[in-house]
Amino acid sequence: MKKFFKIVASTLAGLMVVLLLACFFFYVKSALVARSNGKLLGQEAPLLTINGFSFRDLNKNGKLDVYEDRRADLNSRVEDLTNQMSLEEKAGLMFITMIGMEPDGSLAETTSLFNPLSLLLESTSSMVVVKKMNHFNIMQSPSPEIMVQWNNNIQKMAERTRLGIPVTVASDPRHGVPDAPGASIFTPFFSQWCSPPGFAAIGDTVLMREFGNIARQEYAAVGIRLTLSPMADLATEPRWWRINGTFGEDATISAQMTKAYILGFQGDSITDMSVECMVKHFAGGGPQEKGLDAHFPPGRQVYPGNNFKYHLIPFEKGAFPAHVAQVMPYYGIPVGQTGEDVGFSYNKQIITGMLREKYHFEGIICTDWSLVSDMKLFGMVLKPASAHGVEKLTTDERVLKIIDAGCDMLGGEALPERVLDLVRTGKISEERINSSVRRILREKFRLGLFDHPYLDKAGTSVFGKMEFMAKGRESQQRSLVLLKNEAQLLPLKSGVKIYLQGFNAADAKHYPFVVSNPAEADVIVMKLLTPHNPMTKYLLERIFHQGRLDFPAEEKAKLLKLIAQKPTITVFNLERPAVFPEINLASKAVIGDFGSSNEIILDLIFGKFKPGGKLPFELPSSMEAVEAQKEDVPYDSKNPLYPFGFGLSY
Repeated sequence: MKKFFKIVASTLAGLMVVLLLACFFFYVKSALVARSNGKLLGQEAPLLTINGFSFRDLNKNGKLDVYEDRRADLNSRVEDLTNQMSLEEKAGLMFITMIGMEPDGSLAETTSLFNPLSLLLESTSSMVVVKKMNHFNIMQSPSPEIMVQWNNNIQKMAERTRLGIPVTVASDPRHGVPDAPGASIFTPFFSQWCSPPGFAAIGDTVLMREFGNIARQEYAAVGIRLTLSPMADLATEPRWWRINGTFGEDATISAQMTKAYILGFQGDSITDMSVECMVKHFAGGGPQEKGLDAHFPPGRQVYPGNNFKYHLIPFEKGAFPAHVAQVMPYYGIPVGQTGEDVGFSYNKQIITGMLREKYHFEGIICTDWSLVSDMKLFGMVLKPASAHGVEKLTTDERVLKIIDAGCDMLGGEALPERVLDLVRTGKISEERINSSVRRILREKFRLGLFDHPYLDKAGTSVFGKMEFMAKGRESQQRSLVLLKNEAQLLPLKSGVKIYLQGFNAADAKHYPFVVSNPAEADVIVMKLLTPHNPMTKYLLERIFHQGRLDFPAEEKAKLLKLIAQKPTITVFNLERPAVFPEINLASKAVIGDFGSSNEIILDLIFGKFKPGGKLPFELPSSMEAVEAQKEDVPYDSKNPLYPFGFGLSY
């Protein structure tokens, strides 16, 4: 036995040595690359003083170029810079992908096995200096001061490139509460609001626009000038994972919320105070076949109800009237809707025929993430390329087809060399590239990034503003939907002893009458998430809450056993439309939650405010009803447990 343990210890020690050597190798290699890339950078932009005004000499030629002159008209600045750009710089401009950030706000330059993100992403200098890229989306949420420091660091690196083109920083939504996984990047120092379906449950466009304006200020304070939102998709297929980012299944409500959201972020026109919106996902990503998300194969959107046009309404009456700056098509194939069954961003009839020609959209069209390349880690495919309908095309052929379709930017990719090869081999003209370059530069100029890309940490005083936090809490309160209140159980009177299930220990501190045993309670308050059983073929697919909406028999039996002990108030976090007829019948009261904090939910239960939300989608009565309904048609399940628009009050 001693010999066995000795062998095990020796093996583990050997593996540890190998791991440490590998870490050292990757670190040294990446550090050498970073040093080499740094040598390619030029000087910082000198300041030019002309007639008492200061200008940044971005191309360091000692004179004021038109694109450097903030007094010049927009089109002249765009044209001047386009003419100065090399083909390599133009190609780099057409890509946006994720980027790393070190904990102290320094640029991510080195690779470490202990930092998985560094294994997936290229170093900052490799993308900015070598590949000439200057659009990135960030996923981290350190302190405001660190985010400001990182912004200034990457803008300084961009300033030292040949033409000094600034970086546009983008982000997915960040204003959800902590227990809303998958809906946003939780950022604790941002104000916290209900989820998009919650805004639809409220139905107040004034509050929606107030959210956009507050979020704009918080984003801009840390350098985020592009939000990859809102989602104008319709929740007509209840099994779809991304329902929690939509404004529900009603096209009119979605259009109203989409318009107000964009106006809040962008304003009535784009200025250096705006945060631009990239509305998604044209032409509506809701009708996913059997609810299976098109991030992964087979990536089909189906229209058994012949209802394709219904999914255009939030764009026609919401995003486009609000003059949204950018549009993101979805991954899926709109089966049978065009002459070619390929994903939206590969589809020329959708991108050029509809967006450009029918709707006269002149802003940036950017693909969703990773349509061309597989996402891999040590050879393992985390997510295959979402090249639906064009799986047999080569990398170059995929890039060509996307650009030929009419897209300006490729998301989640860093392949400018492929664009270079396509132009140099005559497969695509430089003038076609220039048309996208002009659109992209136009937005950088409109946002004022060429003139003032740097941030002052004093701007972080916007965080923690009482009025911002209060508005966020208001949204959480107003979004809660009272679905059932048998015998007027709610609101509970002060002093009623409650047992909490699905809450955390901190929640109990606000209520001295919380007991630790259901037998001692007068009422049980149980919080549940919408059930799911995600696919497991690919690693990233496991985080997607998709599949069935009802509880497995064993889990349901346990829940019903608890409910049977005392009168129960069941709270459902409706990230998707849950199927719970037996639990509904057994519960004395039922509440629909769209991202409210536990404290606010308990405040509602004890009558500190009245419920007023209305369901933004129906709650089906069975999985059979879900499976029988049509993916593209709203509120069409048979005998729903609760219909669209339902909601009680006290």
